Amino acid sequence: MSDSEHAKEQPLVELDSQTGNSDQPAGALKDLLLLIFIHGFKGTDSTFSKFPERMQHVLSETINNVHVESVVFPAYETKGELTAAVVRFADWLTNLTVEREVASGLGGGAGKARVVLCGHSMGGLLAADALIEFVRTRPDQTAPLWPNIVACLAYDTPYFGLHPGVFKNTANQAAGYVKSAHDLFSATTSFFGGSKTTPVASMSKVPVAALPAPPPAPASPWKKWAPAAYAVGGALLAGAAAGTAYYKRDEIGVGYTWATDHMKYVGTLWEEDALHKRVNDLMEIEERMGVLFRTFYSYLPPSPPAHVAPRAFMILPKAPSHCVSHFLQAPNTIASDEIEAHTGMFDGKTNDGYYELGLISAQLIRDVMVASRSGNEDVVKHTAKHPSGEEGVLKLGEDHGARLMTEAADRSAQ
Repeated sequence: MSDSEHAKEQPLVELDSQTGNSDQPAGALKDLLLLIFIHGFKGTDSTFSKFPERMQHVLSETINNVHVESVVFPAYETKGELTAAVVRFADWLTNLTVEREVASGLGGGAGKARVVLCGHSMGGLLAADALIEFVRTRPDQTAPLWPNIVACLAYDTPYFGLHPGVFKNTANQAAGYVKSAHDLFSATTSFFGGSKTTPVASMSKVPVAALPAPPPAPASPWKKWAPAAYAVGGALLAGAAAGTAYYKRDEIGVGYTWATDHMKYVGTLWEEDALHKRVNDLMEIEERMGVLFRTFYSYLPPSPPAHVAPRAFMILPKAPSHCVSHFLQAPNTIASDEIEAHTGMFDGKTNDGYYELGLISAQLIRDVMVASRSGNEDVVKHTAKHPSGEEGVLKLGEDHGARLMTEAADRSAQ
């Protein structure tokens, strides 16, 4: 580790002075805290880089008598229905929790392990849906939650969809990928219902966000997720181009099945009613059961002359929505655009807010962990609503720049 990196990490160690909770009796069996990291669409096991390890170290040093373990959910195929991925994840988490509880001497299935779900991008949706399903399938409404999930943290998870500005602001990069996207769709003429596609040469002269989308054939699977392209500003090819930039363009070109399977998965982002219901369910779970729910959103401040307004990867909720205080700003002043800020969120070289992100995340987790030890349900619920780790953090309700972005998204949708 370089001296500069070490210096940046010093604030994390300062959590030591706040540790406490010495009510754990001497020689007592260590508590078990599992940090579960879930990557997003087309992510990999390396999506989070060293972030899980750093979080494990910091929390081990700042919470008394606890064994902390970070586990990255193995890379999974992000295709088909999101519900299928949720089932796979829930099975995996259940088995993992039992195994770790047994290995720690806590008794398999005893619910002694505290679990924190940390999802990036679409991984946050997977984490949220798994939590909601665990709550829903309890034997009765008074039964405790198992696995014992104490927090659900999301990092740039588009709970309300992708911000339309993503496609406009990344048009220059996306234009370079239009040909790849065009080749994919040209190779599957039935996908367009036999309609004639726009020549690549002419597309390169048109702003990407303004490219028209050819109408689908009535029987085409495209009908199921066509709103995806239109809802984010415009067009199938605009979405394909920007999506290619983000979702590993080296895999473009393998054909129709790849496109339909994967777009069915991300099509979840445009089911507006389902998006709102998911967030409302998470808020209700926090209210009733004290499971902390927070979302960090990447925030690119204005950078004139090219960008006179702030930018974000995701659509943000609007006041007076009761969830606005649960969205926390994660500034990044060095990313060139929203996609780079999104994909580079867990690397200090591409996110100058990386260390602060880790510090706040660790403090939030520490707060709920300490509260859960109290055994007092009211303390747990209050801590979930008002964790001390948020002191000094700019929340969405206080973020004037975010309100400007939200208003811009509204205008784009009209």
